[in-house]
Amino acid sequence: MVKRIFTSILCLLWLAAIGLPAQAQNQQLTVEPDRTRLYEGEVLTLTVKGSMEIDINLSNLFDFDMSNLPSPNIEKVEPDFEILARNQQYSIRTVNSRMVGEITWTYQLAPKKTGELTIPALKFRESMSEPVTIEVVDGTPPNQAATGRDSFIELSADKAEVYVQEQLILTIRLFFRGNLIRGELSEPDHPHVIIESLGRQQESSQYRDGLRYRVVERRYALFPQRPGMLKLPPIRFEGQMRDSAGKLKFLRDSEELFEVPVKDVPAQFSGKTWLPATGLALEESGLPPSLEVTTGENLTREIRMTAAGLPSETLPPLPDQVPDGLRSYPEAPERNTETTPTGLTSSLSQSVALVPVQPGTMTLPAIRIPWWDTEADRERVAVIPARTLMVTDAGTAPNTNVPADAATTSANPDTPEKENASSAQNASATDNPWLWTSLGLALLWLITALAWWYSRKHYRQRDTSPGGAVHDTNERAVFERLIRAARDGSPAAPELLVAWANLKAPGRGFHSATEVAQYFGHNTLLSEIRNLQARLFAPDQSGQEPAPWDGRPLAKSLQEIRQSQATDEAPDLPPLYPRGLG
Repeated sequence: MVKRIFTSILCLLWLAAIGLPAQAQNQQLTVEPDRTRLYEGEVLTLTVKGSMEIDINLSNLFDFDMSNLPSPNIEKVEPDFEILARNQQYSIRTVNSRMVGEITWTYQLAPKKTGELTIPALKFRESMSEPVTIEVVDGTPPNQAATGRDSFIELSADKAEVYVQEQLILTIRLFFRGNLIRGELSEPDHPHVIIESLGRQQESSQYRDGLRYRVVERRYALFPQRPGMLKLPPIRFEGQMRDSAGKLKFLRDSEELFEVPVKDVPAQFSGKTWLPATGLALEESGLPPSLEVTTGENLTREIRMTAAGLPSETLPPLPDQVPDGLRSYPEAPERNTETTPTGLTSSLSQSVALVPVQPGTMTLPAIRIPWWDTEADRERVAVIPARTLMVTDAGTAPNTNVPADAATTSANPDTPEKENASSAQNASATDNPWLWTSLGLALLWLITALAWWYSRKHYRQRDTSPGGAVHDTNERAVFERLIRAARDGSPAAPELLVAWANLKAPGRGFHSATEVAQYFGHNTLLSEIRNLQARLFAPDQSGQEPAPWDGRPLAKSLQEIRQSQATDEAPDLPPLYPRGLG
């Protein structure tokens, strides 16, 4: 304990002596670079040594300021050099019964330019050093193995020239040896270039001039926004490493890409939106192969545009023109951009719900997107041809059972009226017993139809009444009524679907059948619900009964959803916060 206190007192006495005014004699300041000739990008180690005779006086011990340690004015080198790191050491020795303090400062300096650079005279207290000249050679060492270069950068581009807004792939490779402790590799930057990183960096090993290097590779997609000459700022690397002997070394390198000519938009390009790409295509789906539809039928047409070498933000919106007689309900377009080592691949998808409300022939216009093929250096056009829909009235049905006498009458329109009247009276007189039989059968059929209509009306009222399935708490009973309504195409089916979903997933608060279908994520259910709603609510201008409803797909999709929900281990819990609250 006593020894530790004694050592601390000696250190304080030494620091106080060099930090406060002291009687100094024979002060010296020397500057020693580790070399006077180096290549651009290399780091210079500069050692500065100062010595001074000191007089330890206990009277000034308590006036010592730790934050005011002495150091030379090394900032004078900053016009030509960048100070990467600094360190200082203190020591005391006795010479002829006098105490002499020695201070050593070590600086890591990186030259900012080539040529002959001067480290000016440095000052420490009353002592001055001599100026030192450093020669910085442009380029790289002719023999890396001989010079012992520990790191260097390589840059490459996939094209020698590009069009404005065309994709240019820049590859940056950093080669280094030894145990890298810290490293910072800059990224490309330019005020008039859109730059996208192409995934994570790749690491590998390569041999150069018989030496094994570790390699870090990064790839970027560059999109110049202005024509002219593209010149990127240099890519820089700064780091620290330890060699095989455990010595700490600083690494600093830079490399600049060659200038790339950027051409303007060709005058022969006919499109409204400039699209330079290596590939562009249009696809569509959702329309029936026969292109035959009926009024009220719900069609979902999806158009997809894919492009190679462009971000999705540059893809133009797809046209949404439809002929009269078609109702269009477009959804928000979806844009997606994928990054690959070869560049960007983007897509634009547009879904449109089409509902024909009038019979007839309707033509969806062709879609044409001009683009510029950068590989063939020519204009191309992506096309979706025009589609002609044959829309028939859902309430009309061809009458193929025409009576023979009616056919004869229509085939002979010039028959005299008296002859027709005479024939009708003779038939009435001849078939009088059968007439009464037909009237009786018709009366029985009418009574049966009235009874069926009354029972059907009573069934609908029972399903939608306050005491019906909407307020029934038995999930299975409500589901059975829902299946019957789905098969029959009943208007109560959407309301029963909402009631059953609220029993199946309590706490969700469903309000519409479409919301239920989107929650379960079942495409068939969503499509069939839309078909049923179009059938129930689409205007019918013919005044005739609609075509028979096929509820088997809707009922099957509901059964699949209920069966899949039954296999879950536990039901979904209600949301913690009310709907719409983030």
